[in-house]
Amino acid sequence: MSNEKKIKKVIVVGAGPSGLVLAILLAKAGIEVIILDGASDLDKNPRAAHYAPSAVRELKRAGVLEEIQKQGFVPDSVCWRNPDGTLIAGIRTDVTHPEAMVVLPLDRLVRLLYNHFLTLPGAEVKWNHKVVGIEHGEKEGKVKVESLEGEKAFAADYVIGADGANSQIRRSLFGDLAFPGETLQSQIIATNVYYDFHKFGYWDSNFIIDPKNWFMAARITTDGLWRVTYGDTWGLSTEEYLQRQPQRFEEMLPGKPKPGDYKLVSASPYKLHQRCAESFRVGRFLLVADAAHLCNPFGGLGLTGGFADVTSLYDCLMAMQNGFADDSILDKYSEVRRKKWHDLVDPISRANFRRIWDEDAIPERNEFFAMCKKMETNEEMRKQGQEVSVRFPEFLSQVNQQ
Repeated sequence: MSNEKKIKKVIVVGAGPSGLVLAILLAKAGIEVIILDGASDLDKNPRAAHYAPSAVRELKRAGVLEEIQKQGFVPDSVCWRNPDGTLIAGIRTDVTHPEAMVVLPLDRLVRLLYNHFLTLPGAEVKWNHKVVGIEHGEKEGKVKVESLEGEKAFAADYVIGADGANSQIRRSLFGDLAFPGETLQSQIIATNVYYDFHKFGYWDSNFIIDPKNWFMAARITTDGLWRVTYGDTWGLSTEEYLQRQPQRFEEMLPGKPKPGDYKLVSASPYKLHQRCAESFRVGRFLLVADAAHLCNPFGGLGLTGGFADVTSLYDCLMAMQNGFADDSILDKYSEVRRKKWHDLVDPISRANFRRIWDEDAIPERNEFFAMCKKMETNEEMRKQGQEVSVRFPEFLSQVNQQ
């Protein structure tokens, strides 16, 4: 094929984890990359922290895995418990597996990715550059930007919207309200807290099963910071959810702690969405990660799916760059990644969430727990379990489809 359409410059909108990984891969391939972000700095909220084996493989491709492993850690286990803390079932992790899940809070990950990106030729980040509109061209995509210096315009061979759930790129392509799907009628509160769960016998990752007082507690740093995510009554204000947090901790957590027994670092109420854009490609504009699709966080399929978008799109762009495909491969990117969301991410993430609280999920839940227990005494299943433990989201997908 002709080299006429070789890609020289790409604009990535959004300096989040997915946008930064894509920018790193493209810059390493010799493409000029400019990142535009409306914020003044990187997101400092220590949110998602667990990166599944499929995400680990993509981070390795970007050349950042070794540093992530140095700064983070490999969790040793995942388990499910009754409200009184008694163990129902669990899976121990092979921490020596080269593709084992790795844990590093998202704010530390994006800082690591950002620093890595800035070392590459042709890499540039422009903060306080908020995209407010787009313009389609036959040979390039253009974005209109509001900055501290006034209105600006930028153009590139392709523009990648990695600008999150409220993506302006997606809104400009399809309209402000065009994000098909639904908001689940379930409220969750995500907190980061210093509290010694290990002294109560908790493992590194724990799911507490209960119709009302369900929660997830997972260690996210080596100095004792834990992520605790729990449900609460639907329809209250943010202020009311934050006021209820001490009561909810005392009701749910082991030891029934009072506020003086733990150090709360952050608490963020948020709603759960299951949504997918009608296309991930329109002309010179493409969408990845939360700009393209959303799901609830149980199972970590949102961020994992975002990284899968990124490397899939990168492979398509490189096929074009090397003359193996024309730009119709970008339509295939959209088709395949949307199908993955509809066939896997959406149903699996919904099932993962229901499993910890919905009484209708009891038969499926019990079958899964019985299988976990068999691993303890069945040598062949135990060997398989070593693989399961590092490919847990993929394993859950198999369980959900039984």
